[in-house]
Amino acid sequence: MAPVARLLALIAAIWLAAAGTASAAAFSDWSAVVVAGDWHAHDGGPSEAFDNARRDVSVALTRAGFQAENIRQFSVRPERYKDTRPEKAEMRGIFNALVDLSGKSPGGCLFYISSHGAPQGALLDQGILQPGTLATMLDQSCGQRPTVVVISACYSGVFVPTLAKPNRMVLTAARPDRTSFGCGQDNKYPYFDDCFLSSMTGAHDFTALAGAVRECVRKREITERMTPPSEPQIWVGPQLAPMLPLLAFDVPPKGG
Repeated sequence: MAPVARLLALIAAIWLAAAGTASAAAFSDWSAVVVAGDWHAHDGGPSEAFDNARRDVSVALTRAGFQAENIRQFSVRPERYKDTRPEKAEMRGIFNALVDLSGKSPGGCLFYISSHGAPQGALLDQGILQPGTLATMLDQSCGQRPTVVVISACYSGVFVPTLAKPNRMVLTAARPDRTSFGCGQDNKYPYFDDCFLSSMTGAHDFTALAGAVRECVRKREITERMTPPSEPQIWVGPQLAPMLPLLAFDVPPKGG
């Protein structure tokens, strides 16, 4: 190999190694709280859909570069899931986890909830997590850190105006006046969570992921003939927007 070719090969190898390290490190100091807010299907029967989403979103986040010790999971029925050991999905416990993790992980925060929703907010066990309550929890824990909030629930667009801040991204499963779909007894995940999980492996960062999820939901609802469309909402604050493309997911190669 000629000297110039060897030099170029060396530079390429160094660049690829540095890129891989940066990718892996992007979320190593971020915290994540992932919540399943209910265990009922839309018809009132039992459903594993929300807990399946809670479990597998947490796994996907570790593959994206989050550290397992910086992720806390919450379930309405934690005693059923000894493999993943979620905590009880209660408001105080979730807030305490946000505070605790933020103290250990100064890079940024992620909050994800999968549940039923109402025009007032997202169902959390026997109560409602309202937009103002979540905003206060995030203000007092994550503060000015870069923060990504994902609300998978009917009417979840109601969260956007209250949560919208320069340092935040908000991704919701539906408009404030629309339902989302896939909460039946036989659904593995709600449609939105399914799209979030399937889109993560091909997305570079949260900005690309949000667009891919919205398109995936649109196509799924057309295929399943669900109307009116849920129209997932995306809001990215001006302070966070230029940072997100630099925070690349640490996605393993296919087949690796």
